Amino acid sequence: MRPSPVVTHLTAADLRKREPVLPRIAHLLRPYRGKIALVLVAVLAAAALQSMVPFLTRAVFDDALFPLDGSGPDLGLLAWLIGGMCAIPVVAALIGIVQMWLTSTVGNSAMADLRGDLFEHLQKMELAFFTATKTGAIQSRLANDVAGVRTVLTDTATTIVQNSVTVTAALVSMVVLSWQLTVLTLFLMPLFVGLQFRVGRARQRLARRTQESLSEMTAITEEALSVSGILLAKVFNRAESEVERYREANRRQTRLQVEQAMTGRTFFAVVQTFFAITPALIYLVTGWIITGNVPVGADTITAGTLVAFTTLQSRLQMPLLQLMRVTLDVQTSMALFRRIFEYLDLEPAITEKAGAVALDPDRLQGRVEFRGVRFRYPEPRSLSGTVTRDRFGETGVRIEGDTEGEDRAVGSSWALDDVSLVVEPGRLAAIVGPSGSGKTTATYLVPRFYDVTEGAVLIDGYDVRDLTLSSLADAVGMVTQEPYLFHGTIRDNIAYARPGASSEEIVQAARDANIHDRIMSFPEGYETITGERGYRLSGGEKQRLAIARVLLKDPRILILDEATSALDTETERLVQEALERATRSRTTIAIAHRLSTIRSADVIFGLEDGHLVEQGSHDELLLAGGLYRRLYDEQFSRTPAETPWCDPRRADVPL
Repeated sequence: MRPSPVVTHLTAADLRKREPVLPRIAHLLRPYRGKIALVLVAVLAAAALQSMVPFLTRAVFDDALFPLDGSGPDLGLLAWLIGGMCAIPVVAALIGIVQMWLTSTVGNSAMADLRGDLFEHLQKMELAFFTATKTGAIQSRLANDVAGVRTVLTDTATTIVQNSVTVTAALVSMVVLSWQLTVLTLFLMPLFVGLQFRVGRARQRLARRTQESLSEMTAITEEALSVSGILLAKVFNRAESEVERYREANRRQTRLQVEQAMTGRTFFAVVQTFFAITPALIYLVTGWIITGNVPVGADTITAGTLVAFTTLQSRLQMPLLQLMRVTLDVQTSMALFRRIFEYLDLEPAITEKAGAVALDPDRLQGRVEFRGVRFRYPEPRSLSGTVTRDRFGETGVRIEGDTEGEDRAVGSSWALDDVSLVVEPGRLAAIVGPSGSGKTTATYLVPRFYDVTEGAVLIDGYDVRDLTLSSLADAVGMVTQEPYLFHGTIRDNIAYARPGASSEEIVQAARDANIHDRIMSFPEGYETITGERGYRLSGGEKQRLAIARVLLKDPRILILDEATSALDTETERLVQEALERATRSRTTIAIAHRLSTIRSADVIFGLEDGHLVEQGSHDELLLAGGLYRRLYDEQFSRTPAETPWCDPRRADVPL
């Protein structure tokens, strides 16, 4: 009995990975077919004009200066020939200017398209991709890798076509002048072509290693020279070790750059030497042919033919060498294109299904339900691995985009295990539990930062996987414990939630977040620059700006990841007042570390080791004597005397 055939289902990404690189590069240039056609016309025209020069040169010698019939010089013919020889470079130069403009336009436009497509694709990637990939590595592919293929997209294609046409025209002209001398000129070319491909493969491998090293340097720069990195190095006095870490990566990059630059230099030196001595060989063989020592058609080689041929031979050298060099550059750039296409071929793990439902904001109630949810963090997707030494001196295989230390179960154990709960519309629900219990994980499943492994998360009865990503994002807002502010004005940071918002709406959101008066105390008011990650503002100011931003968005469902745990008493009071306004008439899910902030919650869910172990009100859970009571006792069992850092005036310390 014959075995059943194995059916393999290939995704679109799998098919793209199997597609050769060159057709994909050609696809990038497809929108510019018209301009490329004009470039080809310009190249052919320039090559045709330049191929006329050797024949004009032969005519100058054999027809105008030293006519073969023995008559004297023909000055009239000489003037016409010289005029043609002078006009051809002028016309070719004008054509070259137009060709350069067209080539630059096409190449830079295609590179901009590639960079834009890569950035757009990265925006679609799931959160897990960015938690597993260093920001510097992503920046390197966007900047360094795309910049590395600039020459291929702007100059290389034209150079290949131009030099190919030039070489072809020159070879045809050489054969017409003397096939014997042409054979002598080209007899070593097959050997050179074979060596060139070997050199190209070596440079391709080096190019990939060089770009991986450059990615590592970019990642070190991004980590060490960020505000957080500088602060960390100064606090722990690790500036010298950071400098040494960068220098080591820099030395490795330098070694690779030198190795890449020197690869193939011996090959080109041999080729160039061969072309340099070929004219001498041409003269020697011509002498043998003319004297009859090599009887292969001596009557076909005249003085004009010899001058024209050696002129062609010298002109053949430069485009042929350029063609070899640019072919090596193309082979090198293939490694960079593959690195770029690796990112473009990654399929986002969180996608919108066909026929997805859009939530109607006017009818949205905000009921959130977890139904038998089980979840484990997926294995981080890696792209390439390099053997390296990390900052602690350990040697091993570094997957580009190492996962940073996280209190999460990846791949093996369940981060959430059979969790079922309901948050009714307009209610405040709190999630409590020890560190690593799955609190943040649960909130990440509501806006689909991750998809559940088993079970379902529902909003108003709709599985979030059946909703459009845009309507889901509009329905859910989030204020994290460490809010992110980009380098810009306070106005821009608030308006990020709704770019079309009016100044009045922005100010009202700031008032509701208890931050308007503080903003107006700054000399520039709402035009104050926040600095990178908001470092020019205090923690409480950043929190209130984040609350203002989410209030401007006005989501029906609000997620709060303990926004007051690191604030002083007065600032905490302002933030709490802002949060109270933010939670009115909204379904709110709050992660609580400080239990005093959630006493008024409608329902409290207790998570431990990924399991939902209890739920109820503050009073009910205290009487139940379970997880919540244990956490409560741990927080409030000590007196201010026992914990001298506690302020007795704080509301969360029972007196």
